[in-house]
Amino acid sequence: MNEWQEVGDRVYVRRHESFDMNVGLVVGDGHCLVLDTRTSHKEAADLIAAIRRITTSPWTVVNTHSHFDHYFGNALFRPAEIWGHARCAEEIELYGEQQRATVMDSRPDLRAELEEVTIVPPDHTFTVTAGLDIGGRIVNLRHFGLGHSSNDIVVHVPDAGVVFAGDLVEEGAPPAFSDSYPLDWPATTAAMLAEMPEQVIVPGHGAVVDRAFAQAQHAELELMAELAKRAHVEGLRDVIKLFPYPEDVSRQAIARAFLQLDA
Repeated sequence: MNEWQEVGDRVYVRRHESFDMNVGLVVGDGHCLVLDTRTSHKEAADLIAAIRRITTSPWTVVNTHSHFDHYFGNALFRPAEIWGHARCAEEIELYGEQQRATVMDSRPDLRAELEEVTIVPPDHTFTVTAGLDIGGRIVNLRHFGLGHSSNDIVVHVPDAGVVFAGDLVEEGAPPAFSDSYPLDWPATTAAMLAEMPEQVIVPGHGAVVDRAFAQAQHAELELMAELAKRAHVEGLRDVIKLFPYPEDVSRQAIARAFLQLDA
């Protein structure tokens, strides 16, 4: 961990012990793209030092979605452009301080690190698709729909055959459902897989995976959504044991699915 892995031509992934978090780096001619900025200014400074071992070029930043571990380091990358979905910027403005307080309560060891964070939302936003020229390389940003959050971005590097899926795909742990949209997530992942045939898929957390892994996780999400609909009608007692995830994860997914079904 904490070492760069080249997963395509001048496309790198750095996996961190902190939250098993992945950061991406796409290097072009005289410019680079940084995908997510970690959990604090301290972690962002570590990331910047690691980037500078690869390239001295100026950067553009993308936040894959509005969860603290993906954007709390943004301030250290300014004055660069920071890209995100429109709802990503909105939710950071609305809930950034709440996220900080929640994490400090659950992780008192990080309190000092988190207290110094300046919360900076993306200043360049889009709703469906955007293209970035990264030193002569086109990188595509796509929002396929609701899933792990309301604002997940998939980052596609077509000339390298690499897809950064953010937390739409998880390795090493079950998908996280805290503010998710379980009934939409399967279709969102299916749309990503249908449009992007690449074999190299970088999840937001955990090891780099292949297309077969992402397809298998899509099948799990599809089963979870169907079982949640069934549980909404029949009750949980006989259905909970059929879910593909541990009970605590399944109950969180069910609670979120029920909110959708009751809306």
